[in-house]
Amino acid sequence: MVLVRHANTLTIAVPSGSVNLGSAHPNRTISASLGTVTVVDSRSGIPPWTATVTATNFTTGSGASTYTITKGQAAYWSGPITAQSGTGTRVPGEPTANDTVSLATQQTAFSGRKTSAITQSTSWAPTVVITVPASAVAGTYTGVISHSVA
Repeated sequence: MVLVRHANTLTIAVPSGSVNLGSAHPNRTISASLGTVTVVDSRSGIPPWTATVTATNFTTGSGASTYTITKGQAAYWSGPITAQSGTGTRVPGEPTANDTVSLATQQTAFSGRKTSAITQSTSWAPTVVITVPASAVAGTYTGVISHSVA
């Protein structure tokens, strides 16, 4: 007799460290890939999952208004699946650049559901697009883009 135990976990893995978007002049946009994001669903049953993305404001210097690029000036698109294993459905939140959404509020990056008890993994490589406001001062801006899954 073989006893199989399921880890019964739902996890998300994102690249560690920071992403350098480069530089852009005011009234211009800059974009870059955030690297590969992977959701692994080894829960028992076939419950759905949703991965979401949020952002903070991007600031430099004192953080005053001219030193801030608001999260509403950050946009995101998940892109298509880049790798997958296991059976089930997977739906990108923003499959193409034409589907880009503002990060002013939390957005759905990807969703899925297993169709069997086998572990399912889903990967994608999202892109972030930042619009530099006309009032922005020169500087190195930092902010946080976070993914979570439930």
